[in-house]
Amino acid sequence: MASEQLTEVLTQRLAGLRDANLYRDPKNPLRNRAELGARRCGRPLIDLSSNDYLGLAHLPSSPSEPAGAGASRLIHGTRAAHLVLETELATWLGTEAALLFSSGYAANVGLVSALAQPGDLVLSDALNHASLIDGTRLSRADVVILPHRDVGALARALATANGRTTWVVTESYFSMDGTMCDLCAVEQVLAQHPHAHLVLDEAHSLGVFGPQGRGLAAAAGCTPAALVGTFGKAFGVHGAFVAGTYDLCAWLWNRARSFVFSTAPSPALQTTVRERLTTVSHADAERDRLTSLCRAFHVQLDHHFPGRRAAGSCGPITPLLIGEPEAAVAVADSLADYGILTQAVRPPTVPAGTARVRLSLNARLTYAELDAAIDALQHALANVPEFGPL
Repeated sequence: MASEQLTEVLTQRLAGLRDANLYRDPKNPLRNRAELGARRCGRPLIDLSSNDYLGLAHLPSSPSEPAGAGASRLIHGTRAAHLVLETELATWLGTEAALLFSSGYAANVGLVSALAQPGDLVLSDALNHASLIDGTRLSRADVVILPHRDVGALARALATANGRTTWVVTESYFSMDGTMCDLCAVEQVLAQHPHAHLVLDEAHSLGVFGPQGRGLAAAAGCTPAALVGTFGKAFGVHGAFVAGTYDLCAWLWNRARSFVFSTAPSPALQTTVRERLTTVSHADAERDRLTSLCRAFHVQLDHHFPGRRAAGSCGPITPLLIGEPEAAVAVADSLADYGILTQAVRPPTVPAGTARVRLSLNARLTYAELDAAIDALQHALANVPEFGPL
């Protein structure tokens, strides 16, 4: 049992989170409130919160494989289902190999901490996901944080790297801002520095952008040294992978601690992911519909709430900047009362002063549901004071 002293420490720390409007309730009552609001409005719950961009999460899973692998991949957990899926992922993306991880977080932490060594240099975008940040910290390499999407700052940092092995770490489509990395410009800079290598997180891009949903790197004709993808977003299931050369995946097999010391992913899940890979690669109609929904929604948002949409945001991730955590929570709560499910995103997930409601669209939404969301937002934002430049 926890000691009285530990209970007191945790109680005080949780109280501090509540006082700062940064507490996240583990019971997540917001969904319950949104479901009640939807019933009161006489319509289905409008989900603007998930990352299920193609609307595939409702599909059933395959029961043809055992649920558990029984051990880590290096012991005896590797099954045929893992190897077949890795081969199919590599073929889809045009890489030599791919390696499965239990989650996107595990993939990013394991990848960056295994690649970057003490004495190496990591150039990391200021708005990178926490998993990339944590992998960078664990690597014990030297780190420079670059301003968000600033290719000029990247070029200047590489010019002073003095030939050190350098890892340029970035997301392709940023999960909290809905902004895109200029991969063509990044590749042009990296072409001048053979000691620099691109580590690209495509978690929120795969399935949504590019030919056959192969992401923004494929759309730009860009070939990163390591590409991270997940199955918990557009694929609608769970898990992740890293794709690249045979040597890259062999190194991760040996040195990515989040891979080496984790039980292998469920073989049954890998069979389901294979089915979803086929679905995703043939989902051009869903991607076109999602693009149309996003454009229509952005036009309405900019008309009704000028200055609220994060600068440069595009695609299904649409953050509306509110400012302070308390106000963002109030907006999310108000939306729930109208049957709209979304979340208030607050520090430390985003920088202080940029708390927001993160609206995330998927291909199953209707234009009528987006109109209902706009109406609900008008009510929710009516009492939020205007903010200055963020």
